[in-house]
Amino acid sequence: MIMFTNDYSEGCHPRILEILMATNLEQAVGYENDQFCNQARELIRLACQAPDADVHFFTGGTLTNLTVIAAALRPHQAVLSTVQGHIATNETGAIEATGHRVVTFPSDDGKMKPEIVRNAFERQRSEHVTQPKMVYISQSTELGTIYTKAELEALAQVCQECGFFLYMDGARLAYALAAVGNDLTLPDIARLCDAFYIGGNKCGALTGEAVVITNPILQQDFRHIMKQNGALTAKGRLLGIQFIGLFEDDLYFKIGKKAVDQAMMIKQACLQKGYGFRVDSPTNMQFPIMPTAVIAKLREKYSFGGLTRIDENHSAVRIVTSWATKEEDTQAFCADILALTEV
Repeated sequence: MIMFTNDYSEGCHPRILEILMATNLEQAVGYENDQFCNQARELIRLACQAPDADVHFFTGGTLTNLTVIAAALRPHQAVLSTVQGHIATNETGAIEATGHRVVTFPSDDGKMKPEIVRNAFERQRSEHVTQPKMVYISQSTELGTIYTKAELEALAQVCQECGFFLYMDGARLAYALAAVGNDLTLPDIARLCDAFYIGGNKCGALTGEAVVITNPILQQDFRHIMKQNGALTAKGRLLGIQFIGLFEDDLYFKIGKKAVDQAMMIKQACLQKGYGFRVDSPTNMQFPIMPTAVIAKLREKYSFGGLTRIDENHSAVRIVTSWATKEEDTQAFCADILALTEV
């Protein structure tokens, strides 16, 4: 079975294993105060053109999100998200468990709109309702769509005017940066967001995410909050080493491009076959609408996710490529897509 189910089915990029092996017996202090984490921080600050940013390392995305949100919000405050947001759909109420409500809004493309933020601000004047204080977005979104530079600037402006923090979940940031038509850079994101994270788990690392905090308010006491949430890792060196590997020689960006190139091959095969898409994604996640019979036949050889019924005979599926997707597997998949008929 060839998997196009997600972007974390494999271990990690071989370069990361090489560095982990080469440094394995070097001694280092704990809790991310080591030489490796410090080197990774400097590489990330340089890539973001944010010399004053705080950089912290986490093992996973849910832990990252709940810690950043817990650091930003007071007990009576909430975070705004689209209905597709990871914090609203796939984190088992982790944010609510910290005492903060996730207020969701519908979105056809998975993206938050400035007018939604503005309306939420204007409705929160009463002390009888939860007060919004943070806007949560992801790049790419759960639908594989991306924010343009103009869209992120508009969100940042309305957040500033409303006194909201803007936080970006970057679980798949490598693929968003490599997306077809993307005009956002890491320095743009660091300039416009109060905090964001650079995803490693889904982008070639064995495990790990790197949080970048540019707003001094959120930097205060952040390590204390990490420790309280079980996020401060004794062997933090293992996370820092991986981000050294990802940010030396632009490996992070190369990983993203490889996956997106594979996804575009699949997208073109679907278009050539005449299939539509649930949403137009320029990233490593594609959502083609296929005949039910074709989906069943493809699943004899390939694993892929999702199954959103469109009509009696068609459903949308989720096909995901990764940094490790083999081109020969993608070519075989495309050939089968083109060869199969509904009958």
